[in-house]
Amino acid sequence: MMEVKTRKKLIEVALPLDAINTACAREKSIRHGHPSTLHLWWARRPLAAARSVIFSQMIDDPSTYVDELIKDSKLKAKAEGILRTRLRRWEDAVILAKKAEAAKIKAPPPGEKPTLEELIAEIERERIFRLIEQLVEWENTTNEEVLGKVREEIWKSWRRTCSDNVNHPKARELFDPKKLPAFHDPFAGGGALPLEAQRLGLEAHASDLNPVAVLINKAMIEIPPKFAGKPPVNPEARKNKELIGRDWKGAQGLAEDVRYYGQWMRDEAEKKIGHLYPKIEVTKEMAKTRPDLKPYAGRELTVIAWLWARTVKSPNPVFAKVHVPLASTFMLSTKAGKEAYVEPVIEKNGYHFTVKAGKPKNVEGAKSGTKLARANFVCLMSGAPIAGDYIKAEGKAGRMGTRLMAVVAEGNRGRVYLAPTPEHEAAALKAKPEWKPEVTISGSTQYLGVKPYGMERFDQIFTDRQLVALTSFSEQLQKTRERLQRDAIAANFLNDNKPLCDAGTGASAYADAAVAYLALAMNKVADRNSTVCGWDNGFQKIANTFGRQALSMRWDFAECNVFSGSTGSVEGAVAFTAKSLEALPALLLGSATQQDAMSQRISSDKVVSTDPPYYDNIPYADLSDFFYVWLRRPLRMVFPELFATLAVPKAEELVAFAYRHDDKAGAEAFFLNGMTQAMHRLAEESHPGFPVTIYYAFRQAESEMGEGTASTGWETFLDAVIRAGFATSGTWPMRTEYTGNLKTKRNALASSIILVCRPRAASAPTATRRDFVSVLKKELPSALKNLQKGNIAPVDLAQASIGPGMAIYTRYSKILDADGKRLSVRMALALINQTLDEVLEEQEGEFDADTRWALAWFEQHGFSEGTFGEAESLSKAKVTAVNGLVEAGIIKTKSGKVALLKKSELDEDWSPETDKRLTVWEMTHHLIRALDEGEANASDLLARIGPIAEAARDLAYRLYSICEKKNWSKEGQDYNGLVQAWPNLQAGAKDAKTNKLQQGELI
Repeated sequence: MMEVKTRKKLIEVALPLDAINTACAREKSIRHGHPSTLHLWWARRPLAAARSVIFSQMIDDPSTYVDELIKDSKLKAKAEGILRTRLRRWEDAVILAKKAEAAKIKAPPPGEKPTLEELIAEIERERIFRLIEQLVEWENTTNEEVLGKVREEIWKSWRRTCSDNVNHPKARELFDPKKLPAFHDPFAGGGALPLEAQRLGLEAHASDLNPVAVLINKAMIEIPPKFAGKPPVNPEARKNKELIGRDWKGAQGLAEDVRYYGQWMRDEAEKKIGHLYPKIEVTKEMAKTRPDLKPYAGRELTVIAWLWARTVKSPNPVFAKVHVPLASTFMLSTKAGKEAYVEPVIEKNGYHFTVKAGKPKNVEGAKSGTKLARANFVCLMSGAPIAGDYIKAEGKAGRMGTRLMAVVAEGNRGRVYLAPTPEHEAAALKAKPEWKPEVTISGSTQYLGVKPYGMERFDQIFTDRQLVALTSFSEQLQKTRERLQRDAIAANFLNDNKPLCDAGTGASAYADAAVAYLALAMNKVADRNSTVCGWDNGFQKIANTFGRQALSMRWDFAECNVFSGSTGSVEGAVAFTAKSLEALPALLLGSATQQDAMSQRISSDKVVSTDPPYYDNIPYADLSDFFYVWLRRPLRMVFPELFATLAVPKAEELVAFAYRHDDKAGAEAFFLNGMTQAMHRLAEESHPGFPVTIYYAFRQAESEMGEGTASTGWETFLDAVIRAGFATSGTWPMRTEYTGNLKTKRNALASSIILVCRPRAASAPTATRRDFVSVLKKELPSALKNLQKGNIAPVDLAQASIGPGMAIYTRYSKILDADGKRLSVRMALALINQTLDEVLEEQEGEFDADTRWALAWFEQHGFSEGTFGEAESLSKAKVTAVNGLVEAGIIKTKSGKVALLKKSELDEDWSPETDKRLTVWEMTHHLIRALDEGEANASDLLARIGPIAEAARDLAYRLYSICEKKNWSKEGQDYNGLVQAWPNLQAGAKDAKTNKLQQGELI
């Protein structure tokens, strides 16, 4: 069959990576209205990353349509002006290189002669970069003006592709210029990728083996478009004059009904079980001993939470009848000026808890509670240690209990902490659940840390009161659905009794849809209502069950008042859900189905971007059972096929967990074979006009300095991609985790790698290892220069260089070593890293002699001392002198010892304008010192140094590489930070120059 004509896409050439990473990091701190607040999912990709990646894999790189651009006279004239300047610089560089060659001095090569076509493509690429920079901003997530421009760019590229393939035998099927291809993610997970594809104007399809993930995707891309533009059906909205006739955009009407019926459901449940959540009276006697309680004397306050400590029988025989607390802290509030703590009072035959305001006398003692370390505690009564094994044995025997430590109530302007009362402890005991989710907690204790303590089923991680509340909400959802359907019929919805799961759009389907969102909201309630929820004494709120990607043991836990309106309440959960829903695009129809990625056929002729499981990183199936058991009960009738099983399917989940297989080797083989099959399906079926983009994450431990880029998971995944018939045409590191302050951001490691893949040509040749190394040495230097030019962070350089390296590796059908065996992915990665080191070392030749000496000395000693003799010998080899190095402000000498000057030891009055022996080393470290004082200072210094400062950035890459190998993380952060800040410094330097010029003109 005739081959499809393809153009290189932007993502295969360049990306404004710094802007994307900055937007991703910022997005992690956004909560209200973010789709991630619809329902918790682990390792969800930021929307900024998803949007920019899908957009960049769909639009042509400007180098492929220069013939169109050159017709624009204004653009051509602009490029010609730039070309003249660059040609002069290039000619000067050629002359300099010839002089250096004649004098036998090493000088930087002049590079390729600039061309008009290259400059036009560069200008156009910069225009698209500015558009991407707008696209990734959180504020533009729903900005139709920006989104409209982006969609038009996609259409322009698509029309080019269709025009290129107008004579293709399958042109009508594959290249319809009036219809964009659809999108598919076969490992949809939290749904960020299908959602953003839909936002970009594509028909989106999501599939996943996990039913919880499928439901999340249905809620984001499938359900909202079905009811887009519909007004709410609740009776209050239908009679409210302000709401009648309002323009209900997207899913706003559905969101309004989620709010209304969520409140109705909450109120109905409170009538039934509200007595289990009593208010607490602040008596006059309490206020006598606590001045802070005087404003509340004689009042009843709404309880926000009850704070409990788990207990075990004292191991000391003298106190064998006393159950002592396992409290990790006695601090209730650490907020300055509002401190509060629990104080245990020892009695003859036991103890009781009281609560005090202010700082405790023994702050450290209060902070640590009765905990010694890890799962080891101390007996409150005797001081005897309580070993972790003893606690596990008591837990497994069913002898672990609980004791109320404190009550948290809502005050006039903050939290009020009160001592426990017998009435409130008794209220909890009144709860008698009629149903329990008696589903076994499966999986490794590495992620399911409650199991060693006797919690083998999900019902065992909830109090009876929590079980009663959650089951009551489940029951109430069915009644809510019935009322919703009646109200929808009254609001003129079609009464066809066709459910949502059968593609219904009438009253029955609408009721199903609203109940699905309410069920997701109740899962948010469950996430803050288990006995592994702690009390955050800094923010003074309940922490959720999944504060990390595990079901971890909690010794003291917070039990929420689900009717309080505070964190963990029904009211709060419904509000978050509704706000997230109304912010969804609700554009073209989408679909979400439960499919195994190894056998799915949905990807056929679709654009594919996906985020597959990360080897053995997170056991999604085991963890999501926590949510599944609460979703299945109310939604089994709404989505019967999705919730047919008692628990989430696990055997087919594509992860390498030894506990699901015979051993670690069996788990790795399962992952490799399964992932190869899944990737092979994508290579065969995805739309031939576009590359496939695949996210893959490094664990932090695998990415830390000194660890390098190799890891079993990474190698195995790359092996699967290659075996599937893919060739990689690029990799991009994206830092997708929130990293706090700007300084930390500059030093953060990439958490995700974006692989850009295309099917390998059937005619791909065979090569030898020697051939591979030869091509690496030929092509990697220019690729590395492009990455550095794009300001890739030094911390990301090794990962990013895998892209061009693996692009070479995968262009061959196979590479054979000296013994005729296939060169493994591991060996290929080692050779790529080795070549990268060589290229960085070769770049040293572009530096001045003093800097080359400093580099060699730094690699041996860092900033530590060495002998004068050693320094003298090295100086001769580098054609410089120790005295000259002192004069240059690079080193210090004393008593026969030599050391590089640290940034804190540099001359504060240093001036690049007057320095008679200016070196790249000195420029680099003065810039780092200035950056520590703020970007404004560093920008001003950069402006004073001028164009030669670019060499400082190149040196920072080399120095970071040395630090990584030596495990010098502190120094490495400085060099990484300088490169990361470089775009900001350049912009600041430009502003500084402009200001000086203007001031000069005024004078």
